[in-house]
Amino acid sequence: MLELPNCPKCNSAYTYEDGNLLICPECAHEWSLESDPADGDDKKVVKDANGNILNDGDSVSVIKDLKVKGSSLVVKIGTKVKNIRLVDGDHDIDCKIDGFGEMKLKSEFVKKI
Repeated sequence: MLELPNCPKCNSAYTYEDGNLLICPECAHEWSLESDPADGDDKKVVKDANGNILNDGDSVSVIKDLKVKGSSLVVKIGTKVKNIRLVDGDHDIDCKIDGFGEMKLKSEFVKKI
């Protein structure tokens, strides 16, 4: 019988094979035998409204008027944002917008320039 490795995410010993994937029933993590768990394949990929992959330092444009919570200000459609930073969370872009200051945006409301 083949000895399967423990889950790289939660270290569970109850992993099982499904085709060419290994699956952990405790945390639902999936990986292949060929992939190295230390290579960082769990990194979150952030995409804009058009499906383009965003990276730190990219410039984006707002595709919809966005109301700023807690004020009467509105970020207008077409506003350009330079040098974005990707962060974890619901609002996955951290940026500075001229005239508004520091702000967090959702990637679904921007497009890569």
